Amino acid sequence: MTAKPLLLVVLALAAFVAGCAGPCVLLPGGALDGPTADPPESWAFTDEVDTVQLETRPADPYSVNIWVIALGDDLYVHAGANRSAWVENMEADPNVRLRIDDSIYELIASRVEDQAEFDRFSDAYERKYERRPRNEDVAEAYLFRLATR
Repeated sequence: MTAKPLLLVVLALAAFVAGCAGPCVLLPGGALDGPTADPPESWAFTDEVDTVQLETRPADPYSVNIWVIALGDDLYVHAGANRSAWVENMEADPNVRLRIDDSIYELIASRVEDQAEFDRFSDAYERKYERRPRNEDVAEAYLFRLATR
């Protein structure tokens, strides 16, 4: 590839990433924008939503696209056995913001440590995504329940 077409590809990619508010496809982003809403009484509507945006680290916002599972009145995010940056951020500061469609919810994350709760989550995950989580050992996987602050 000559220099001119390569430059065009780089510029197009930069424009694409710069145009994203928050995370962009697989790339993390910064602060999420949009109106803040009161958390709903039920998260069941997220059964129809594939991907949401999760913002961690309030002091220097870091956001990712992620799957979400509603189970009863609770909402969960799951990193498997991957101790990713957003997991580390939530362990340091559990205050998070979650954008679903155009609304942002201010929540607090807590790691699930009960295997029975993890098993219920795994069943709901399978119903929604037609596969089970790769690692279902609560001691090895990072599963977080999101609750109202």
